[in-house]
Amino acid sequence: MYPRSICGTDCCENCGRKEECGGCAETKGHPFGGTCTAAEYIKREGLDAFGKFKEKLVQEFNSLGIKDLKVNDLNLLNGFYVNLEYHLPNGQSVKLLEDDKVYLGNQIEIPGSSRCYGIVADEEYLLVCEYGCGGADPQIIVYKETRCQRPLTAQKHGKNRDLFRKKIIKKS
Repeated sequence: MYPRSICGTDCCENCGRKEECGGCAETKGHPFGGTCTAAEYIKREGLDAFGKFKEKLVQEFNSLGIKDLKVNDLNLLNGFYVNLEYHLPNGQSVKLLEDDKVYLGNQIEIPGSSRCYGIVADEEYLLVCEYGCGGADPQIIVYKETRCQRPLTAQKHGKNRDLFRKKIIKKS
């Protein structure tokens, strides 16, 4: 049987946007016209290496020292679902992710709070944010380059991240 996805996950089973996606195997790891972090890594390094990459990302999230943030696993998450708009102190708003990309991430409930941590990663960056129900009032906690980068990957940045770096970080 031909696999439905490169990583072995049947993303199509629960996806409400199957027609727009095109399918992982059918698009060679470019669902929604973008890239899938898992598919690209597996095509380049293999499935075992991808498992180790995920473990390193989990360790990196857990080493951040953020109160009540304990990451056990990372799931595939569509960018259009997790690309929240952040309102910055200088009045500007920014989105840090790409809607057409598939990331690794998770949602972790904060004990004793109605808020959650949202974590997202790819081969370039880690993002930890905190938000309310349905992604309301998101706040950036950590946005940094990952220690799991490959040298060539570290040289290219998504268009939204470049915009963020140029307009926001340099003003600080």
